[in-house]
Amino acid sequence: MHILIIGAGDVGYNLAKMLSYERHDIVLVEKNHDNYSRAVEGLDAQVYQGSGTSFSILEKAGIKKADMLVSVTNSDEVNLLAAIMAKQYGVKKTIARVKNREFLRSDAPVNAQKFNIDLIIHPESVAAQGAVRLLKQSAATDVIEFAGGKIILMGIQLDKNAPIINKTLIELAKEHEGFSSRTVAIQRRDVTKIPRGNDIFLANDRIFIIAPKDNVKDIMRITGKEDVEIENIMILGGGQTGYLIAHELEKQHNVKVIESNADKSNNLAERLKKALVIKGDGLDLDLLALEGIIDMDAFIAVTGDDETNIVSCLIAKHLQVPKIISLINKAGYSPIIPTIGINAYISKQLLTVSGILKFIRRGAVVSVTSIPGIAAEVIEMIANKGSKVTKKPLIDLGFPKDAILGAVMRGDQVIIPVGSTQIKAGDKVVLFVLPTAINEVEKFFN
Repeated sequence: MHILIIGAGDVGYNLAKMLSYERHDIVLVEKNHDNYSRAVEGLDAQVYQGSGTSFSILEKAGIKKADMLVSVTNSDEVNLLAAIMAKQYGVKKTIARVKNREFLRSDAPVNAQKFNIDLIIHPESVAAQGAVRLLKQSAATDVIEFAGGKIILMGIQLDKNAPIINKTLIELAKEHEGFSSRTVAIQRRDVTKIPRGNDIFLANDRIFIIAPKDNVKDIMRITGKEDVEIENIMILGGGQTGYLIAHELEKQHNVKVIESNADKSNNLAERLKKALVIKGDGLDLDLLALEGIIDMDAFIAVTGDDETNIVSCLIAKHLQVPKIISLINKAGYSPIIPTIGINAYISKQLLTVSGILKFIRRGAVVSVTSIPGIAAEVIEMIANKGSKVTKKPLIDLGFPKDAILGAVMRGDQVIIPVGSTQIKAGDKVVLFVLPTAINEVEKFFN
């Protein structure tokens, strides 16, 4: 496909990087000189400097032959106008990122349906959903659901006293014979690998396990983790993400929101029904102590400043809050987060990229998820009738070494595949795939 991306910030840059692995014809348009230079130097794509609403720039970038336009600048107006213009040029599919949540409403004067935009994506809503999902499994660094919630992918940070430390995958399988799960990846420092039988688990590894939902408690036990009952939650940051998290959690939990801006604090107090809103500095230890941070079961930092989020989470860790979640926007911070003891983090940029990739790959692909800090994707695909993946047992397929099948949903049955397993047409398959193998994996299913 010829895909035109407007905006080469973190979302546009990472999206172009992921799509370039699949040999799409990628062209970017970026107005900011620094972002433009980074894209030119770091991406295998054509890059034009200019406005995404300029007819001449869009035509230079090949909009007349584009199959899809994705507009992800920091301006709602530019993104929406670029998507509308693209339709006038005959572009089949358009995607626009927006900050204003009102554009998602069906009764809004401007929305996706009225302007024939195929997808409007709101990063703050996506990030809020991610944070709430993480709280459901308080011991996990990542929780992703597939097959309607019947298959779970969990990320877990291994403590130095975890029962599986210094054991190989083969040894673990023998110890827990008959237990249905699969370790699909190990992240060690900044390297992600798909493990084989002789690979050993080490302290501070971040491991990813796929299992039927019913086996989640057993995974916690085997890895030495214990879920904490979440009742009291403190949220730092009263922007859109903080509001959406508080709005969802206040229904069943005791929620406190700390926001330093007076106008935002007043607005939050009016919009939230049960949550307590406190105007103050989230880095003020006296304020945090006064508001009972030591009694909190979870602390979530979602301000617009990464440094504030990280430091406040470290304060919460020092005060022994069981569950800590940080919003991280700068990709460069991703590798250090697990090493400094922050349980989990969410990235609006990567979650937005995941949502866009899911839309782009519709068809055999049911869903695509990028995991913050991991150079890989988790893809849920349906095996088409006659596709290569259905022809032979897995051991004889010659499946790419940089990909692994984690689980199969066949009707109501969850199967953890082994070498003798043969995929059937209609099976939903969850795969963990490194970027180098994405294009090849899709060929097996199409």
